[in-house]
Amino acid sequence: MKKQHLVRKVLPGSIAEELEIEAGDKIVSVNDTEIEDIFDYQFLIQDSYVELLVEKPDGEQWLLEVEKEPEEELGIEFENGLMDEYRHCCNKCVFCFIDQMPPGMRDTLYFKDDDARLSFLQGNYVTLTNMSEHDIDRICRYRLSPINISFQTMNPKLRCRMLNNRFAGEALKKVDRLMEADIHMNGQIVLCKGLNDGKELEYSIRELMKYIPNLESVSVVPVGLTKYREGLSPLEPFDGEEAAAVVDMIEGFQRECFAEFGIHFVHASDEWYILAGEELPEEERYDGYLQLENGVGMLRLLEEEFREAYEGTEGDQRKREVSIATGLLAAPYIQRMAEQLAVKYPKTEIHVYPIRNDFFGELITVSGLITGQDLIRQLRGRELGERLLLPCNMFRSGEEVFLDDVTLSEVEEALQVEAYIVKSSGRDLMEAVIA
Repeated sequence: MKKQHLVRKVLPGSIAEELEIEAGDKIVSVNDTEIEDIFDYQFLIQDSYVELLVEKPDGEQWLLEVEKEPEEELGIEFENGLMDEYRHCCNKCVFCFIDQMPPGMRDTLYFKDDDARLSFLQGNYVTLTNMSEHDIDRICRYRLSPINISFQTMNPKLRCRMLNNRFAGEALKKVDRLMEADIHMNGQIVLCKGLNDGKELEYSIRELMKYIPNLESVSVVPVGLTKYREGLSPLEPFDGEEAAAVVDMIEGFQRECFAEFGIHFVHASDEWYILAGEELPEEERYDGYLQLENGVGMLRLLEEEFREAYEGTEGDQRKREVSIATGLLAAPYIQRMAEQLAVKYPKTEIHVYPIRNDFFGELITVSGLITGQDLIRQLRGRELGERLLLPCNMFRSGEEVFLDDVTLSEVEEALQVEAYIVKSSGRDLMEAVIA
């Protein structure tokens, strides 16, 4: 069944309002061309003359002629922002986090997307296994860039095994098509012990370097393992010595890439450095933080933003007591910032509470996967002060709801404290503490 492109909203003062397009209308075609999704629509309305076929709720069709400035928007928002169904992942990856989710959570958390359009719109990573030649043609024609790709390995046979898809190795050839069309890309490798690490990782990075400069960066992240792995492929966590070996290999490639291409290209996520007990790289080595969403440089950026804000403040003697809850990964860095603030704000008492992830398992250490129930259970009876500060990535985007559907107000009621959601920057954190 083809998607019906229904208008959700018409912006005031827009061309669409002048044309008397209304919520509930259906956009049938643009310039006599049927629309597949938002990219067709956006591409087709760029001309200075546009013919728009609109169907009213009663079935009446209007053919509207529009003269406008080139690239001027019509002012239409659609019921579905993609204007099409989201594409479900057809793989059964050995490392898939969604397969490690407990039962009974909301349905949206179990949806596996593998949609290149979401890669362009939202930064999602795709495996390329769900893309037809038609999809590749459209990416090239519409110049959809950058596309974020989950490579995992450049060994075709191993990729088939890791993704449990016999076409996964062949799908790597689509990268050549994107390269030829001058499409920019970013890459990701989820590292699994005994599978794509060691010599296989070395081979993959070497192969991926051939796509520089179109392939702008590659992140290497450790596989996330929850306690819900019964019946799944056996995977083990990396230890400190193994993490150090990963860091050494990546830093060696960074030196090589910087000497040859002027970029560091391949990056280890923050977890590797913490697990290895090594200092984070200096800011310059992150090449502008291209891989923040993969946890590459998040803690370095947080520290740099905090340092800049801290150096610009004089401090004061106001009395306050606040608490900060965060994941085990970031807690030592947040604690260090709290100790620095105590120097300039000696009468401010700051409690930093690392939250252990009992819900998913202790191997999950990031704050973005902390649930409301773990937060409540571990903070009940603790000294929380006047306010509890919580990072925004603990919550569903744009809402005050945790992964387990516990709300911010329920946390406040359970802990009897005012709770504040803090944006992700170091400056925001400092300002929330001293407010």
